[in-house]
Amino acid sequence: MKFINRERELGALEKFWQENEAQLIVIYGKRRIGKTELIKQFIKGKPHVYFLAQRINDKENLRLLGEAIGEFYSDDILRRTGFQEWKWFFEYAKNHIKDKIVLVFDEFPYLAEANKGISSIFQAGWNENIKNIPVFLILCGSSIGMMEDEVLSQKAPLFGRRTGQIFLKPFSFSNTCKFYPGLSFERCLEFFAIAGGNPSYLKRFSPNLSLDRNMVEHILQPEAFLYDEVEFILCEELREPRNYFAILKAIALGKNKFGEIVNETGLAKGILHKYLFILEDLRLIQKEVPVTEKNPLKSRKGLYKLQDQFIKFWFRYVLPNKRNIEEGTTNYVLNKIKSDFPAVVADNYEALCQEIIKSHEDKLFPLEKIGRWWDRNEEIDLIAFNEEEKKILFGEAKWSNKPVGVDIYEDLKRKSQLVDWNKDKRTENFCLFSKSGFTENLLKLAKKEKIALFQKDRFIEP
Repeated sequence: MKFINRERELGALEKFWQENEAQLIVIYGKRRIGKTELIKQFIKGKPHVYFLAQRINDKENLRLLGEAIGEFYSDDILRRTGFQEWKWFFEYAKNHIKDKIVLVFDEFPYLAEANKGISSIFQAGWNENIKNIPVFLILCGSSIGMMEDEVLSQKAPLFGRRTGQIFLKPFSFSNTCKFYPGLSFERCLEFFAIAGGNPSYLKRFSPNLSLDRNMVEHILQPEAFLYDEVEFILCEELREPRNYFAILKAIALGKNKFGEIVNETGLAKGILHKYLFILEDLRLIQKEVPVTEKNPLKSRKGLYKLQDQFIKFWFRYVLPNKRNIEEGTTNYVLNKIKSDFPAVVADNYEALCQEIIKSHEDKLFPLEKIGRWWDRNEEIDLIAFNEEEKKILFGEAKWSNKPVGVDIYEDLKRKSQLVDWNKDKRTENFCLFSKSGFTENLLKLAKKEKIALFQKDRFIEP
């Protein structure tokens, strides 16, 4: 499969490569998000040594590193014996690196597990041996927490040594669709509602198979590639996964308010606060507040939601049905998913509308901020605004087989008056998103009142 997107990240790496000074670049992000593929694309055609750390002891990793370095420099003795100490590696690098080279340490957290002082060792090696030679050092890792603790935080020994960092995020929906050229918008959205923008998951889904078949082959069997994926990820990141599992499950089932999570998990408020902060730091959850809140950090309207789409799917459908999956009653599980999944797809479409509207910003006005809004029992799917120009956009999304009519627009106008943002000083704009198009009456009204209309992700000229 061809390499998709990541132009910005590759461009940043190439820019660092052009610098004359030594570089220490940190690349991190969730497991299977494409970090190694990004690195492989970057090092093509460049002198490089790629070292993948293993979950073994320090001595064995040093031996394997010696093999890799010895292979590059045709050093048979080093290839056979390896390095005995880390300082030998840094001294060897200082003495042998004369021309620019990329040195990649993939899964750096595994080195930190085996040697608690590895960050200090690399700090000393950088300062004393390699910061003045033409080396392009990449430290890469999937454990977000450990990468931040060992490399990025102010308390980390390597803090201040890095010359750049890349946090690799999941693909956007538009880039996700590039995995499946020619596939319908609906099917791409269904795949995205399961796998999110994770390239490793997406490439396993076949556009030639039904959605049911894809779920069975890749998720809903004990032997399937993604069956135990979430447990593996969480156990790798978290020391006490049991309580975190309970929190993530509660949020996946729609318990989004702090009090609801307390009631669902039975955890004390003080402990829950601590766990939620950790999950936010690991980018597993995020606290969302209405987009018009002036002090988001102090808002009492915050709702917690899962950031990773597949983790959301797994907690919603796999974990509660593990017994049935283990027993082989897959059809029972599939029927449960099929009865509920359309609502998940609809939620994803509502969230996707923020991406769609950003791609059509030229038809509206410069969008300074974009998000959802809610208050008590009222909710607006999309609000975007520009504080300086005092312009605001209200949007509603409907993923159903029924065309959107005038009643949806009128209700959106009603709800817009509940939003306390620059009242009496603002210019109001409206947009509607629909799976199945719009009624004739709405199309006529849209032309008259200049309502922006989108069918799926396509802008409809009024």
